[in-house]
Amino acid sequence: MLFGRHGRGVLRRAPRTSSDQQVSPTNGVHGPALPDDATVHFVLDLALRVGEVQMSSGAGAADVTATIIAVTSAYGLPHCEVDVIYTSITVCCHRGTDLAPVTSLRVVRSRGLDYTRLSGVERLVRLMTTGSISAKDAYAELDKITSAPHPYPRWVATLAWAAMAGAVAVTLGANLTTALLTGLVTALTDRVGRLLNRRALPFFFQQVVGGALATAATLGLHAAGLLGARPSLVVGSALVVLLSGLSLVSTAQDAITGYNVTAAGRTMEIALMSAGLIAGVALTLRSAVELGVVTSVVDPLPPIAGGVGVQLLAGAAVSAGFAVASYAQPRALLIAAAAGATGMAGYGLLTVAGANAIIASGGAAVVIGFGGALTSRRLRIPPLVVVVSGMTPLLPGWTTYRGLYQLTADTNLAGVSTLVYALGIGLALAGGAVLGEYLAQPVRTGLGRLERRLAGPRLSGPLRPTRRRLE
Repeated sequence: MLFGRHGRGVLRRAPRTSSDQQVSPTNGVHGPALPDDATVHFVLDLALRVGEVQMSSGAGAADVTATIIAVTSAYGLPHCEVDVIYTSITVCCHRGTDLAPVTSLRVVRSRGLDYTRLSGVERLVRLMTTGSISAKDAYAELDKITSAPHPYPRWVATLAWAAMAGAVAVTLGANLTTALLTGLVTALTDRVGRLLNRRALPFFFQQVVGGALATAATLGLHAAGLLGARPSLVVGSALVVLLSGLSLVSTAQDAITGYNVTAAGRTMEIALMSAGLIAGVALTLRSAVELGVVTSVVDPLPPIAGGVGVQLLAGAAVSAGFAVASYAQPRALLIAAAAGATGMAGYGLLTVAGANAIIASGGAAVVIGFGGALTSRRLRIPPLVVVVSGMTPLLPGWTTYRGLYQLTADTNLAGVSTLVYALGIGLALAGGAVLGEYLAQPVRTGLGRLERRLAGPRLSGPLRPTRRRLE
């Protein structure tokens, strides 16, 4: 992700300061000369709070580690070790052989999507690592960023979730009436979930209630004759909304980069949230069968449901809706929409070429990850906004519902294979996005060198101090 690569670049470019110099061993003391204890504790707390915002927003452990090291190095603590696990961050500052190391820990308790907050922290990190802001000013600015309210009212986020679900239904081939009813069901599910969250109900049970409510509302509309022969489109679209908040990309990145403990924690959370969703849908479907509410799941959807133009517009609407619901900045909405349209175009081209859904999803995710890594550098937008938003239209909500229906309503063991297929699509999306970001790294490096070469040396103007300001 951008945080990690930016941090590593800063560490490579940072000039050596007096805190990097080794103390003379005449008194048997070896190691760096560090600021006073109060400053050390202050900088460690600042770095930990930055890492907490990243972790709670879904950033990978490698990015959090690199950013914390960059921040501590920028403020005179060049020898720090960082240990990131799923629920806590630990930073240890080594102070040579004469003084004991200083260790600080911060627990990551809350998790939620607020991409405006994440963007603000990213801008602050750039200021810190370039020496443009003192540690005390950075701490005050971080307080403002983390305590600021969401940029949009909560009802705007609910409308965004509803619009996103309606657009997902369009990508599956739904008509306008079905898309509107899908949005209505999703809005109801979101408001109930908001109420349960205020009651501090564990997220597992919130997923159970969300899946059950979306399925029950859809079956009720179907029984009333308001839906056509494909109520599965409504439930499948609602499941995409409920699945979109899971940290698939960060989980794959942590596993690939060697942060196995954090990857295991994220995997367990995804499995638990998915199990809750599956339980809610399965129980409702089984209850509907017992009550005589009969629906049908027909053959799998065609590779491209509807016209190409409609698919691209619907994909863009899905990604833009997710970005709004995640409180992204207005300028990030167009980029998110472009990512969704690009992902749908890549998926469509691969399926037309004969690729199955897993391969097509993985290929489209590679394109999204590659483009997100490049655009984030120029436009100063967190790549999480681009990558996660672009992947959302491709989440296997309808395939998941189809497998559950086969198992519960049809008592067909083929549903197990369908669910495994849906899992394969999710893994392909996550792995493809991470691969795309890694493929973009040499391109980003080359573009940066080209920009510096074209800019030429800066010979005019006063020399800027190289020592990082602590106060």
